[in-house]
Amino acid sequence: MAKKWGQRIRNWMADKMDLPQDVMMDLPRITMIGQIHVYIENHRGLLGFTDSEVRLLLKQGQLLIKGKALVIRTILPEEILLEGKIDQVIYLNEIGGQK
Repeated sequence: MAKKWGQRIRNWMADKMDLPQDVMMDLPRITMIGQIHVYIENHRGLLGFTDSEVRLLLKQGQLLIKGKALVIRTILPEEILLEGKIDQVIYLNEIGGQK
């Protein structure tokens, strides 16, 4: 019940204060430029990286980026910039890594 109440307060504050919901609700912000760049803000860490797959931890679940010739251009505690040919961006549940 406390989680539900906290969620309602955050939603109300975001609406009334005209704040972006990704900031108030601790959601990732994903910005893509075509299929060549993807910039992810508000992630919780890098779980895995190859030239064809990147897996990031989110507050709820994981984010899987699939592509070819993927390169990490910038990595900060809560931000990452990837370059390459991005084919898929997939959210995974927190249970067992399933979609």
